[in-house]
Amino acid sequence: MNDKNVLVSVQHLKKYFPVGKKQTLKAVDDVTFDIYKGETLGLVGESGCGKSTLGRTVIQLYKPTDGKVIFDGKEVVGKQSAAEHKEFTRRVQMVFQDPYASLNQRMKVMDIVAEGIDNHGLAKDRKEREEMVIRLLETVGLQREHANRFPHEFSGGQRQRVGIARALAVNPDFIIADEPISALDVSIQAQVINLFQDLQKERGLTYLFIAHDLSMIKHISDRVGVMYLGSMVELTTSDEIFEHPLHPYTQAMFSAIPLADPKLETSRKRIMLHGSIPSPVNLGPGCRFAGRCPYATDRCRQESPAFQEVAPGHFVACHEVQK
Repeated sequence: MNDKNVLVSVQHLKKYFPVGKKQTLKAVDDVTFDIYKGETLGLVGESGCGKSTLGRTVIQLYKPTDGKVIFDGKEVVGKQSAAEHKEFTRRVQMVFQDPYASLNQRMKVMDIVAEGIDNHGLAKDRKEREEMVIRLLETVGLQREHANRFPHEFSGGQRQRVGIARALAVNPDFIIADEPISALDVSIQAQVINLFQDLQKERGLTYLFIAHDLSMIKHISDRVGVMYLGSMVELTTSDEIFEHPLHPYTQAMFSAIPLADPKLETSRKRIMLHGSIPSPVNLGPGCRFAGRCPYATDRCRQESPAFQEVAPGHFVACHEVQK
């Protein structure tokens, strides 16, 4: 793919939070990647690695400490007029992790879904507004009568469908899905994932899909990025990263995925990580994974590795790439 196909370009993005009077939490630290039009980029990593903070910073819910976010060729960090920002908020939407907390419990579904329609003036009258909401609800597998209910009257899966309908209401190009299935029952997760995929095919949507379920990431993603303690450590196609992970952290994480074949599962070697995780507010020099890495050298402990392309389309931040 070339630059003309890049919809979102994140360049050296940082998001720091002050902790106390003198310390700083580097939640997202110098992260760079592109997202191409029509693709799904999966983002994985341990809890607390900065995945959700990255997503919220890209969509401007958090103001970046430094770096650039370029959407469809235009820089969006501190460079937008009021009109440009409004257009950005229409074209970029987010589906949140908790489908209960992300919906206003005092509003009916009709008004929740129509909020974006109202803000952007997409309906010429009340009748068209209602028809648009009904079509959106039917698109995500709900029914007309659901429009007059409150969020507490729905199951978790239904509430997440309402959240997806709300995101679709303004006809976006790019959706950030922040662990959209983690709060749902396993029986419902596949339905929601299939809905995301169907909508992508029908509407040509582009996704940043944040999750910790590796099997689900493999199923839905075209490419996968791996984060560790605020930094991107590996990025490549979904097939390549699951078949040939190069970063020691990625290798260890993927070795924990259970296999369907009992013979293969019992015979394979699980990579166990030892050592301590550094404090995210006191990282020090060198690679952040060095304290747990079986291949770490003195260079790893002193010099932070660059995030670089080691094979076509395969980016890794590691001095001792394990091929």
